[in-house]
Amino acid sequence: NGGGSEQSQAAGSHREVGHKSLLKSDALYQYILETSVYPREPESMKELREITAKHPWNMMTTSADEGQFLNMLLKLINAKKTMEIGVYTGYSLLATALALPPDGKILAMDINRENYELGLPVIQKAGVADKIDFREGPALPVLDELILDEKNHGAFDFIFVDADKDNYLNYHKRLIELVKVGGVIGYDNTLWNGSMVAPPDAPLRKYVRYYRDFVVEFNKVIGDDVRVEICQLPVGDGITLCRRVT
Repeated sequence: NGGGSEQSQAAGSHREVGHKSLLKSDALYQYILETSVYPREPESMKELREITAKHPWNMMTTSADEGQFLNMLLKLINAKKTMEIGVYTGYSLLATALALPPDGKILAMDINRENYELGLPVIQKAGVADKIDFREGPALPVLDELILDEKNHGAFDFIFVDADKDNYLNYHKRLIELVKVGGVIGYDNTLWNGSMVAPPDAPLRKYVRYYRDFVVEFNKVIGDDVRVEICQLPVGDGITLCRRVT
């Protein structure tokens, strides 16, 4: 929608942190947020969203509508043991922690502890910090270590990945062993700003162009993976749910 989109951005409809809607109409996205999302958003999640808004990398956060979706999905599948790769300030982590039962556990990994600690006081205040086992550093070595122990095979009900797109296939190779049969892996940003259908000469931001081919390849491989049922949703920047079937 070209210039109209720029005007609406100027008018402030994109002030929301994590505005990654793929809807053509910004007004329609705003309607969803104001009608269904914000009135139901827990106070702690609102507070964390507002803290994150002041961070220079705030576009990395999970959008509010996606946080709401994850929270409901976890309740629907009765998740108890989950994993999150890529935490940032912890908005999706908080959405998860609030959804889990009191004895629920989340193994959370991020290369930047500082960002996680920005949101940690809000998570602590919400009374769910004890559900989180945070590990600073790359996730692949942690996953390899988990796989060495048979008891971790099929041990996770839900896994959420919102990290380095060039490693999504490396993560998937390992996570398929760690998620239970019937469990779900959610991969974020799989529509990557809509860039996979952009013409070759489209003016893309450098990081969008860099990761685009990795996302395209991931989507192709996951589409052919018979070990999972998939559903790619245009929520946030695109989320692909993979339900392990074998």
